[in-house]
Amino acid sequence: TAGTEGTAGGGQAIVWRNVVLMGLLHLGAVYALSLVPRAHILTLLWAYFCFLLTALGVTAGAHRLWSHRSYKAKLPLRIFLAAANSMAFQNDIYEWSRDHRVHHKYSETDADPHNARRGFFFSHIGWLFVRKHRDVIEKGRKLDFTDLLDDPVVRFQRKYYKSSVVLMCFVIPTFVPWYLWGESLWNAYFLASILRYTISLNVTWLVNSAAHMYGNRPYDKNINPRQNTLVTLGAIGEGFHNYHHTFPFDYSASELGLKFNPTTWFIDFMFWLGLVTDRKQAPKEMIQARKERTGDGSA
Repeated sequence: TAGTEGTAGGGQAIVWRNVVLMGLLHLGAVYALSLVPRAHILTLLWAYFCFLLTALGVTAGAHRLWSHRSYKAKLPLRIFLAAANSMAFQNDIYEWSRDHRVHHKYSETDADPHNARRGFFFSHIGWLFVRKHRDVIEKGRKLDFTDLLDDPVVRFQRKYYKSSVVLMCFVIPTFVPWYLWGESLWNAYFLASILRYTISLNVTWLVNSAAHMYGNRPYDKNINPRQNTLVTLGAIGEGFHNYHHTFPFDYSASELGLKFNPTTWFIDFMFWLGLVTDRKQAPKEMIQARKERTGDGSA
């Protein structure tokens, strides 16, 4: 799902390669739905397990760890998250985190890679169909990303990204059902690789589109990002988006307590295992004060 770097004025030039590949991918996913009734139940469970791994590679990995530095992870966990991130196939950790930092710094402007003011389609998938707007490139160059390349795990994944994607996103998800319980390679490929990959892409994109358009804004009514329950369910905890853009340093990306946030549960479990340290949180007093000052009164 390469977001291309071109220099076309205003970022309008269409990247036909991405249009064709994404079209074929989604056609393959629609076809894969017809295979569900014929698939082994273990294959469907495996596909869902791969989806959860894929999601964690983005949410706990590229997003909360590397983009926002909201907690620290020891080497074994960083290796696991990098492998899961390759299964996600959404650009390598460095590129993903770079684009995401630019998105936060210049949210809803031409320098935002998936500017939601350009509509649902653009912020969901359309931004991948055109060259980046020149503002994304120019303003992105002004930000410091040296911390990302200081991490040997990020450097290794970036160097071997293509082969790691082939292995993690396509070969392993297909091989396991075929080898362990005799699923056909055809079913395994279309269900555990193509369908799982397509769904995981769209769930991630909904954070950029739906969670910037639909929902309430209890923390800051002056910004676009919203609290969106459906996105939270799909993206394992990333839909508390008004909170996240208000307090981007918070490792939970939501208020802790009664909230459904599997990514936070995962990070907390890793903390219990001793693989996570320095979880950053917004103090309750700060959250309450912000609600009263800039919230829309919905929470």
